[in-house]
Amino acid sequence: MTLSTTFRALHHGRAAGDPLVLPGPWDAGSARVYAEAGFPALATPSAGVAASLGYEDGSTPPDEMFAAVARIVRAVSTGDTAVPVTADIEDGYGLAPAELVARLLDTGAVGCNLEDSADGRLKDPRRHADWLAEVKAAAGERLFVNARVDTFIRGVSDPARAIERAGLYVAAGADCVYPIGAPREAIPALRAGIEGPINVGAAPGGAAELSELGELGATRITFGPGLQRQAMAAVREGAARLRA
Repeated sequence: MTLSTTFRALHHGRAAGDPLVLPGPWDAGSARVYAEAGFPALATPSAGVAASLGYEDGSTPPDEMFAAVARIVRAVSTGDTAVPVTADIEDGYGLAPAELVARLLDTGAVGCNLEDSADGRLKDPRRHADWLAEVKAAAGERLFVNARVDTFIRGVSDPARAIERAGLYVAAGADCVYPIGAPREAIPALRAGIEGPINVGAAPGGAAELSELGELGATRITFGPGLQRQAMAAVREGAARLRA
C-alpha cells in the first residue's frame, strides 16, 4: 500500500466522534515530535511554515515553500514507518496544474490544500472547479486534494454558499473540502449538505473538544498556524525569563 493510499483511507469509515486529527508541523523538528507522538499523518500550515522561514503569511516564495515541505517529509520518512504529509500550498502559486502536481510529488507529499480565494477575494467557483479538475487529472490518485472554501473568512456567513462551492469542487474531483472559518453552529448544516470528507479548523485544545467537532460533522481537524504560534509563545516566555 502506498502512502497516498494509506492517507486516503484515513478519511473514510470513521466514527462520528473520532475525527482524523492532523497536527501542523512548521519544520522538520516539529514534524518528528508529532510523528513520535503517534499521529498517523501530518498537515503543514502555510502560515506556520511562512513564520518559521521569516515571511508573512502568503509571502513565502514557492521554491522555499516546496523545499520546506520536502524537509518535513524527509524528517518523518526515516526508520521503519513513514508518516504521510499533506501540504498547504495556498492557491497554487500560479503554477499550471501539471507543474504544480510534479513539484508536490517531488517533495514527497501525498496531498495538498488549495484555496479558492486570492488577494482577499473569492475566485469564480466554476472556473476554480475547472482548475481543480485539471489538478486531479494530472495527479490521479497520487495526491489527496483538500479544496478550501473561503466564504466564511471572506464575509459570506450563509452556509448554503459554502455548500454550493463545495459541491462544485467535489464534482471536479476534490477528495475533501475545507470550509475554513466555519463557526461550530454551521458544521451540522455543512455535514448535511456536503458529500464526502470535511476538514474543520480548530484552535489547539484537548481531545474532548476535538471529539465534539467530530460529533458535529468534522471528518478531519487541522490547526492552521495555531501550533506554531503556541510553540513561539513558549519561546517568548523562555526569552523573557532569561532577561528577568
